[in-house]
Amino acid sequence: MSSFIFVTTLTFLFGTIVVVFAMRYVSLVLQAREQAAQAQDYRKLASDAVTAQSGNAATLAAIQSELAEIKTRMTSVEKILKEVE
Repeated sequence: MSSFIFVTTLTFLFGTIVVVFAMRYVSLVLQAREQAAQAQDYRKLASDAVTAQSGNAATLAAIQSELAEIKTRMTSVEKILKEVE
C-alpha cells in the first residue's frame, strides 16, 4: 500500500469525524437559538395575556358597578309600582 493512499484514507476518516462533530455543533447551536426565540415569544405572550386580563378585569368591574346601579333603580321602580297599585 502506498503512503499516498494511506494518508488519503486517514484524512477522509478524520475528516468525516470532524465534519460529523461540526454538524452536531451547528445543530445544537441552531436548536439553542430557536429555544431562546421561543422562550422570548412565550414571555411576550404571557405579558400580553396579563395586560389583556387586567383590561378585562377593569371592564368587568365597570359592568358590575353599572349592574348594581341598574338593580337599585329597578328596586326603586318596583317600589313605586307597588305603591301605585
